[in-house]
Amino acid sequence: MKIRFGYVANALNLYEATPSKTMTFARYQKLSSPEREDQLERITRTNLQHTMRALHYNIGHEIPLYRFSSSLVPLATHEEVEFDYITPFQKEYELIGGLVREHKLRTSFHPNQFTLFTSDKPHVTDNAVKDMEYHYRLLKAMGLEREGHINIHIGGAYGDKTKALERFHENLKQLPNRIKQQMTLENDDKTYITTETLQVCEKESIPMMFDYHHYMANHDQKERLEDVLPRFFQTWNHMPPKIHVSSPKSQKEYRSHADFVDLEYIKPLLHELKKRGQDVDFMIEAKQKDRAVLKLIEDISSIRGVKRMSGGCVKI
Repeated sequence: MKIRFGYVANALNLYEATPSKTMTFARYQKLSSPEREDQLERITRTNLQHTMRALHYNIGHEIPLYRFSSSLVPLATHEEVEFDYITPFQKEYELIGGLVREHKLRTSFHPNQFTLFTSDKPHVTDNAVKDMEYHYRLLKAMGLEREGHINIHIGGAYGDKTKALERFHENLKQLPNRIKQQMTLENDDKTYITTETLQVCEKESIPMMFDYHHYMANHDQKERLEDVLPRFFQTWNHMPPKIHVSSPKSQKEYRSHADFVDLEYIKPLLHELKKRGQDVDFMIEAKQKDRAVLKLIEDISSIRGVKRMSGGCVKI
């Protein structure tokens, strides 16, 4: 079986290449109308250019997975900010999409924790739909709207998981189907465990994004890795299942991500994957991002019987 690797947004080995430069709304309010437009356009263009730098870096290192920054466009979904973040940057979006397709990269977005469909407050659901539409518009501008995924968590339990899940299914009806088709749902480190997330994914026909670190931090005694992995695999069609991989910063800060991924921590996962022979993709969520990817590939490649297939792929 093969494992391909990737990281989140910012290639740290590149000089000043963050694709997440932003501007606060307080700063925005202090500017004149022409200055606001100029600043938003400058920051957005810089973020898109840095995204292209990261993609070229990935291509050079043969790293096939990449998660776009959700902050490509500052204040994009703020209700008091009107800004055309598509038309002026069509060339950049097309170049990004062209790189992704030409080199067969796998890309995604991961909106923040406030993109929720479990709330009983209508404005929270409205904002979630708006945020999902923003991410989808970016994928569409890149020509990646049928292959790029937008990953979110189920949301809060609000003291009653049963009712919250009922609201999730009901509120999700407000999301246009074309966007829902690009959704994935991730198991939580505190609230919804893997089997609960799987049940939602299976009911809604949504692929699940399995987070191994979250599973380790939040699962009950009945949840066994050997049982949940086959169900997780079955939620995916036409592409390898995707797994988020990280390890704890410390026992005290167990839910926080460490700078790098501890090979010993993920060996049980590697063992179960090898037994099943299922190709998977690993999105590394370590603080050192691309550096953590390169180190983990070296570490896994040192295991007896593992063969490194390319810069960003191993066979175990």
